[in-house]
Amino acid sequence: MIHYRGFYILYFLTQKTIKMVTIIDYKQRTSEDGKSFFVLELQGDVEFVQSHDTGKYYATARKITMSCTFDENTCKKLVGMSLNGHIDKVECEPYEYVIRETGEHITSAHKYSYVPDEVEVQQVKETVQFEPDLRKFSKNGSKELKVA
Repeated sequence: MIHYRGFYILYFLTQKTIKMVTIIDYKQRTSEDGKSFFVLELQGDVEFVQSHDTGKYYATARKITMSCTFDENTCKKLVGMSLNGHIDKVECEPYEYVIRETGEHITSAHKYSYVPDEVEVQQVKETVQFEPDLRKFSKNGSKELKVA
């Protein structure tokens, strides 16, 4: 056990980590049918990644864009807002893209997607259909149930 500030280290190690995603910008896009819409640019928490080339660590953060139904004024107001969740790597069908700076063609089989943290897991229960037995209800206009 660490005695120097051990209490603080133990405290932070036992706390649940809350991951956050921040809306850092928005952009206007045009769909294939010519309609304009906006996307929100989301950025995840800072991550430390080891370089394949040098072996040194560097700080980075995952970024994605997410479609939305908001107008430009609403998008402006959302910039800076934090959301519970994280940006996760998701497997997908392989696709090819070009790195603009180098012109290099890359094939990838993953994408990044926003995953909201589960606040409360709700299970939908199957609805049971039933017919009430009307013989057990009072037919005399009183709110009392008569036992047969």
